[in-house]
Amino acid sequence: MTIDEQIEFIKKGAVDVIREADLRVKLEKSAKTGVPLRVKLGADPTAPDIHLGHTVVIRKLKAFQELGHTVIFLIGDFTGLIGDPTGKSATRPPLSPEEIAKNAETYKKQIFKLLDPEKTEIRFNSEWMNRFAAADFVKLSSRVTVKQILERDDFEKRMREEKPISLHELLYPLVQGYDSVALEADVELGGTDQKFNMLVGRNLQREYAQEPQIVITTPLLEGLDGVQKMSKSLGNYIGIDEAPGEMFGKIMSISDELMWRYYELLTDLTVDEINTLRFRCESGAENPRNIKVNLAKLIINDFHSAEEAFKAEEDFNSRFVKKEIPDDIEEKSVSEEKIGIVDLVLKVGLAQSKAEVKRLVQQGGVKINGEKVSDLQTEIALAEIESTILQVGKRHFVKIRRFNVESAVAKSIGYNPASKVLQIEFGSGDVYIYKDVPAEVYAGLMNADSHGKFFVEHIRNSIYEYEKLN
Repeated sequence: MTIDEQIEFIKKGAVDVIREADLRVKLEKSAKTGVPLRVKLGADPTAPDIHLGHTVVIRKLKAFQELGHTVIFLIGDFTGLIGDPTGKSATRPPLSPEEIAKNAETYKKQIFKLLDPEKTEIRFNSEWMNRFAAADFVKLSSRVTVKQILERDDFEKRMREEKPISLHELLYPLVQGYDSVALEADVELGGTDQKFNMLVGRNLQREYAQEPQIVITTPLLEGLDGVQKMSKSLGNYIGIDEAPGEMFGKIMSISDELMWRYYELLTDLTVDEINTLRFRCESGAENPRNIKVNLAKLIINDFHSAEEAFKAEEDFNSRFVKKEIPDDIEEKSVSEEKIGIVDLVLKVGLAQSKAEVKRLVQQGGVKINGEKVSDLQTEIALAEIESTILQVGKRHFVKIRRFNVESAVAKSIGYNPASKVLQIEFGSGDVYIYKDVPAEVYAGLMNADSHGKFFVEHIRNSIYEYEKLN
């Protein structure tokens, strides 16, 4: 790529490039000397799971990696002890060292779904911050004024609202900024909410006689609702470890307009390629649904495989386009001959509360054997031989079958044919799962004259790995 092409590649989906002219100079120098740029992305290990919103900036790191530069994924195990005040309206409690270590390991595993592990530096800022003495912190603090720190939007807002700001929070931008000094970063990447912290790093590098880093910010990705930013707490997210079918269904649920935002921020397609797709869609040459399918497959391919993306499309078409019920769905068995719809949905774990079931029923999101349930007082008669298909929402199906309890062995039995996990709730109330149980063993348990005898002979006395859930 020419320098101009590299800059366009890097700028795709970015909000700020501070400063583009300096970036050009750094790229030209790198090309001339053969010395790659050092590109830093920092992340505090505050949560164990990464969703697609987090990957927007990781993809930018991947772009630099593909251009041959040195990428550094910095895990802020030291800054995690402080707690990033960005966007917080109150003092944020710091994580424990144990929580940080656990979350950091999860991060390392997940980022390599996008980055090349052989070409990625994983660093921890405790490497240098744990060596800081009290005098070092005093010297670092002398490089920045209180006025500069308090100009931060989060702090200004909290001061206006007379909400407390702990002194340790004022240190956070300094520590994050010093990370750039320690790593001698040429470029730092981050979301728009990290712009202040990254600019502090740029200023600190000047203070330490280093060439200031380029700051590149990426937008905060909207969630499935197209309004709020993607967030696990809001339930509008797609986790990168979610099953391909779940990812496919969620992507197909987004609006056509949001689809283009996802193309820009979540795929490697160029701006010209995306514009071509958009023109074909808006001119009527291509069905928007087909373009959304392509988006879903591109994203699934990044985090799973092309084969699983293709299968997810097939399953989706079978379930929603052809109006078929998938073959490989979880089975659960209960002892009641008749059971109310609210109790049934709660019992099989497809809702967390009666209020949620009520909302789902009112929205037409609960079906029995393909028929919508509109009355919360509906009672379902369960047969021992024929399965009853319970559907909640667009993507969740469970086969329900009654079993005749002749002993106090079980209150309920569940089986997932995909994972081969057997779950049994015993008469005592204890719940156990048994792993790698063949489908024929589950069928034998359900059809046995004596569940207790079959359980003892074929499950308890066998070699299946098990785990108590409560």
